[in-house]
Amino acid sequence: MPGHSLRTRLLLSISLTLAVVCAAMALTTIYAQRAYLLGNLDQRVSDAAERSQGGLQRRTGDATDLGFLNERGQPAGTIAARLDAEDDVVAAEYVDQDAVPQPLTTAQVAALDGIPTDGSLHTRAVPGLGTYRVTAIDGEGLPVLVGLPMDDVQDMINGLVAVEAGVAAAGLAVAGCVCAIVIRRKLRPLSRVAATAVGVSRAPLGHGKVTGLLRVPERDTDSRTEAGQVGAALNRMIDHVESSLAERQRTEERMRRFLADASHELRTPLASIVNYAALMDRGTDKIEPALAWRRVSAESVRMTALVEDLLLLARLDEGRPLKQTEVDLTTLVAEAMWDARAGSSEHEWQIEVFLDAPAVVIGDAARLHQVVANLLANARTHTPPGTTVTATVEATERSCVVRVRDDGPGIPPDLLPTVFERFTRADTSRSRTTGAEGGTGLGLAIVTAITSAHDGRISVESEPCRTVFTIELPPAATSETLPPQEG
Repeated sequence: MPGHSLRTRLLLSISLTLAVVCAAMALTTIYAQRAYLLGNLDQRVSDAAERSQGGLQRRTGDATDLGFLNERGQPAGTIAARLDAEDDVVAAEYVDQDAVPQPLTTAQVAALDGIPTDGSLHTRAVPGLGTYRVTAIDGEGLPVLVGLPMDDVQDMINGLVAVEAGVAAAGLAVAGCVCAIVIRRKLRPLSRVAATAVGVSRAPLGHGKVTGLLRVPERDTDSRTEAGQVGAALNRMIDHVESSLAERQRTEERMRRFLADASHELRTPLASIVNYAALMDRGTDKIEPALAWRRVSAESVRMTALVEDLLLLARLDEGRPLKQTEVDLTTLVAEAMWDARAGSSEHEWQIEVFLDAPAVVIGDAARLHQVVANLLANARTHTPPGTTVTATVEATERSCVVRVRDDGPGIPPDLLPTVFERFTRADTSRSRTTGAEGGTGLGLAIVTAITSAHDGRISVESEPCRTVFTIELPPAATSETLPPQEG
């Protein structure tokens, strides 16, 4: 499972933390209990020494008299000794399990030598009897040494250590199991996220139509949890990948269609030129040489225009910089309107100007003139005689707008979404001309490309008796730019 290493690290980290905490608590408890037990034992030793010295004061025996050990209340294992002026042991006995005083051996007595009579507590190992806590006091010329066994205290401490170790081990085991269960449950979303990523990685993204990629389940995209944030981020990435691949596929399809259309458009005039050249070469009388030359010239012009349009689109697609000068849209539209009126007297040409600010933009005057000329030519080509074509210039502080409106039959609804794509035509429904005069289908594509290169945008609205192309450009007086053209 993808989460095993993380789960193992978490368990190890938590277990180590718990172990350190348990060890610290156990050591603190043991240290405190040991200090308490030793303090209690030391107090008992000091009290026993004072009682023993008090017993000696009531007795009349010699310097070796240890009869006070026979008094009631002496615990088993108690050691008592009489000391001389040099703190040497002169007599020593201990109370056995039957509460009967027994003399100490020479080795046992030697273990008690050297203890000062200042009331300080000492630990001594007495052969055959174990470890003792010992003190010696000197009062009224009756120095005495008393000791009590530490075995009970040590046994209690050892028992406490064993209990603490057992409790800590059991606690660690239980905590480890609980943590393993909790961590496993908490990491399940990550496992599902990993499974989704693996599924996406196995999808054939390099070819074909990419749709329906796996997504992280909604329950694993809760932004309030870390795993949910990872799942949501992965879903966003998959959405981006899918949309990017879809866009790439659409681009490739448009490119293939563009190449096919361009090839077809170039093949038609080339075929005409070849046929007329062949006829003239054979010297046939089926066609006059002058007519053949006119047709060859016309097809050559048509092919040249198509190639120039394709080159212009290629340059614009590459993002080559355009000339940057101040362009007065009012003058530019007026000149384009005069050219259109000179080229066709069968239409009504009108111009309207609404200026709240100078209609000046920064751009390439020749390309912007081509934009307006193409829109006017499009209206002339695809509307019947007598149609009124109106060019409008509007300017405000925020934008400069050029509109080309006609009252022709309108654009078919099924053609409207693709009207700005390359080689899109409406010859069957709107054109009044065919053949070379019908255009190559690149005019509106060039208009769109040039407008986008000037940080502008273009739109179209069409219905019967009203078609409006709108171009919006940023004015020269502001640095603000419009949102990028969609599509």
